[in-house]
Amino acid sequence: MSIRLIAIELYRLQQAVERLEKQMAEAPYGERARLVDQLRKVKAERDRMRNVLDGHKGSATDHPKRKY
Repeated sequence: MSIRLIAIELYRLQQAVERLEKQMAEAPYGERARLVDQLRKVKAERDRMRNVLDGHKGSATDHPKRKY
């Protein structure tokens, strides 16, 4: 996956997190459990995608050559 596609997906996930946080703040108590679970899953996916992007960006330049 290209860096651009990863960044687009990361942006989409960040928007979803923000939307869910806003919904949770406005939701009645009965809906909060469902929203908390959904928010947890989206945050985990966002963090995973951020790690993929960080690894992808650093893979070409930041890794020193191994000496054997």
